[in-house]
Amino acid sequence: MAKLSKRRKKINELNEQFKGVVDPKQAITELKKFISETGSKVSQTFELSAKLGVDTKANDQQVRASVSLPAGTGKTVRVAVVAKGEKVQEAKDAGAIEAGTEELVKRMEDGWMDFDVLVAAPDCMPLLGKLGRVLGPRGLMPNPKDGTVTADVAKAVKELQAGKVTFRAEKTGAVVHMPFGKSDFTDEDLMKNLQAAILEIQKNKPSASKGTYFKSIYIASTQGPSFEVSADAVLAA
Repeated sequence: MAKLSKRRKKINELNEQFKGVVDPKQAITELKKFISETGSKVSQTFELSAKLGVDTKANDQQVRASVSLPAGTGKTVRVAVVAKGEKVQEAKDAGAIEAGTEELVKRMEDGWMDFDVLVAAPDCMPLLGKLGRVLGPRGLMPNPKDGTVTADVAKAVKELQAGKVTFRAEKTGAVVHMPFGKSDFTDEDLMKNLQAAILEIQKNKPSASKGTYFKSIYIASTQGPSFEVSADAVLAA
């Protein structure tokens, strides 16, 4: 029988100790404590996974939107912008790592994908049509619901770099996965970000969705255990 690592043993202990729904503040504290006790030397991402009571096969029950996390994401976001005319320079001045029109689209066609988010002006979306099969599977195709198709490309760049995160319910399982901070954030900042994320998911509940919306919510660190929390407890904290 394989010997369990120190990290795996600790995860098993926590899973046994904290069964069922846990107070969200305590869950954050325990995750940070776990990282400290297992000797991790790198900042880890904190993520939430929310299983929703929606039918993702129905067009009127899609959940896709974005949220600005009050304390940011702790991550440097590389934003590329497809725009025309003066908007190209506006995007660069706002912090875009690359901005352009046909020449930028051609670079992406040739394989350049060194960015995290792609923003496009509405009049440039037709240029990206031929890249759908490349951008779509990677989650990089601009979408109005994410705020990544917009006439104000400079504002979009600034918001994304300040901590705006897009989310959507996956086709399989109707689960939303979203980062809400880093392990070197304060407990208070992680809590603020978690509240903002849950509130935004709640605001985007489809009117066609009936019954319980939040089936379950778990929060976890990159290499740590997961804890179940409730939406009501998060929002009331």
